[in-house]
Amino acid sequence: MRRRLLPLLCAALTTVAVLSTPVLSTAVQATPTPAAAATAPPATATRAPEPVAASTVRAGGDGGQPYASFWYPDTILGWDPATDPDARFNRSRVPLRPRASLPALKANPHARAGEGRVASLVSFAPTSGNPSQGSPSADYYAFTYWQYVDTLVFWGGSAGEGLILAPNATVIDAAHRNGVRVYGTVFFPPTAYGGKIEWVRDFVRKSGGAYPVADKLVEVARHYGFDGWFINQETAGGDAALATELRELITYARGRGPVEFMWYDAMTESGSVTWQDGLTPANDAFLNDPHRVSDSMFLDFGWTAAGQHASRDLARSLGRDEHELFAGIDTEANGYATGVPWEAVFPSGQPHVTSLGIYRPEWTWKSSSGPADFRARDSRFWVGANADPSDTTTSSPWKGLAHYVAESTPITAKPFVTGFNTGHGDFYNVRGVRVRDGGWNNLSMQDVPPTYRWVVESAGSRLTPSIDYGDAYEGGSSLRLTGRLDAVNTVRLYQARLPVSAGTRLSVVLKTPQAGPTRLQAAVAFADAPHTFTTFDLGATGGTGWERRTLDLSAHAGRTIAQLGLRVTGTADAYDIRVGQLAVHDAGWTPSPRRPG
Repeated sequence: MRRRLLPLLCAALTTVAVLSTPVLSTAVQATPTPAAAATAPPATATRAPEPVAASTVRAGGDGGQPYASFWYPDTILGWDPATDPDARFNRSRVPLRPRASLPALKANPHARAGEGRVASLVSFAPTSGNPSQGSPSADYYAFTYWQYVDTLVFWGGSAGEGLILAPNATVIDAAHRNGVRVYGTVFFPPTAYGGKIEWVRDFVRKSGGAYPVADKLVEVARHYGFDGWFINQETAGGDAALATELRELITYARGRGPVEFMWYDAMTESGSVTWQDGLTPANDAFLNDPHRVSDSMFLDFGWTAAGQHASRDLARSLGRDEHELFAGIDTEANGYATGVPWEAVFPSGQPHVTSLGIYRPEWTWKSSSGPADFRARDSRFWVGANADPSDTTTSSPWKGLAHYVAESTPITAKPFVTGFNTGHGDFYNVRGVRVRDGGWNNLSMQDVPPTYRWVVESAGSRLTPSIDYGDAYEGGSSLRLTGRLDAVNTVRLYQARLPVSAGTRLSVVLKTPQAGPTRLQAAVAFADAPHTFTTFDLGATGGTGWERRTLDLSAHAGRTIAQLGLRVTGTADAYDIRVGQLAVHDAGWTPSPRRPG
């Protein structure tokens, strides 16, 4: 029997829910060890928990902290944003930004643009424990490799907390700012982990010609500002009629949208839970029946090369894009040590067969020994062992996602402003002034991270770029360049598509350890010559504080910025400089601190 880790998550989360919300039970078993949790059902109560509304349960009993919304099928029917005290804190007002990807500017020669995509299924916290607006701790999965991701699924749901989980505003804000879609989760767990087929029937129950739960799913997505739902139906006991109702509910909801759906390869058209590990005649009606049902499908983990090719061919025969199929890989336990038949999905030198679905990439955070280790693991996971997306050469089978998927950029409109704030830190600065000490996280405050981390071109020693958490102009971090300088260094930072007008300016805020020449130039490449940088000297500093330089780009009016970077010239045994802000804007723009949303 193949091991299924999607349902096993339910076991761990249900245990957490029972232990942290004693109101739901009168007797609780001892907490299992991690090994036991992976093989045994969750702790059970002497009676089944009563379904509770999102506003009823608070992780740790903290009634003042707002949390992301979660429900059962019957409790979501009573949800009203006007009466939910947490609703206003969960609402994102950052629209999904358009993205661009110029194939000529991809970092890695093996990567392909406009083909296979990446869906990332992330559990930021237990279902009932996702703060709406961050928390006073730097210990958080502050994800920054959005340029390789198409869709983020806010993963969760459990029998003991709630089956339907909406994403919180901070994740929606950060994802949308980077052009990434966000889905909530609907999770019907296996019966071994508390699943009840009655919950599925409640989900599809009709009122006249309407599906009331579907209407609520659409309302929640619209009100909170996210893009769709991931449907994971793994509860046994269904039949063909129930499977048909689920397809009709999805079609109905999409018609009431705009709202998207990703279907998980578990329940088949017969109603049985039988993982296909691909798109097959047993489950293809959840994609098309005969018209579009789901927008995409997550294929379970046991797929093969032959199965992926068959899935591609079947998708094409249905008139669907094969890249709407996401071949699942499970990285929860082993991260970048996970064995993946990469050639079956992303064959070398050939078009991508399907897309990739990554289950639980936050392994990089949960397995780490601390913040620095998390960032190193996340870098290796996404751009490879060399921390350079242009060089993924390694003896490891895991080359990083940058080896296969070309970067996308959301930088398509002015003003573009970044303070290199990653959305967490150990202090908070505003215009270089410390306004708060202590850890924090809030992804709503995250800036668009650099597209290329890190690509440095030099004929000599290469400087080391880093996100530095020791100083900041805005937020809790800044860009830092350090190392031996013995030749010209060009640091590629951002891919962009920004039109230049007569009023366009480039602004840089920088800081040096002592007054004197910075040896630093702003570097801009234009779409008509995307690999050729035009440089603008940033001069010398007059002290050791933050200083702003504003450069006039009017001589390039009518052109389009394709890359933003930095160039360092001269020599220094121990070069060190921080960049606290980089902005492209038109005349009249006034620098101001970022506000959430």
